[in-house]
Amino acid sequence: MSTERNKELMKKFETMINTADELLAEELVDANASFYTPASPEPLYGGKGYLSVVYWMRSGFSDVQWKLEEMIAENNKVAVRWTCIGTHDGEFMGLKPTGKKFSTSIMNFYYFNEQGKITNDIASEGMIGILRGIGAINPA
Repeated sequence: MSTERNKELMKKFETMINTADELLAEELVDANASFYTPASPEPLYGGKGYLSVVYWMRSGFSDVQWKLEEMIAENNKVAVRWTCIGTHDGEFMGLKPTGKKFSTSIMNFYYFNEQGKITNDIASEGMIGILRGIGAINPA
């Protein structure tokens, strides 16, 4: 896979997570890819597993959106810096809605197979920025 092709796929991935498009998720994420997230103590698999994280985020932040800010690609991996924004209008991790808005930077590394599907996603700990933004923890 070319690095340019992987960058194009990441732009489609941005659309997929912001629209929760299940067909795009199936197209972009390998069915056997496993993901570990705060949303589940067990690994999540494939496009539907990945979207379950999106649905989990939307349960607490109905307007959550991710904006692809920067991207660097090399061979089968792409590093992305996202800006994630939302309004805390639903219960999230046991926290009642505060109505507070958050904006945080998140860094992820995505790995692609030869078929152009994501097989792994290694994420930085963006949850700290979200919790800080809604007032659940104090800034350092």
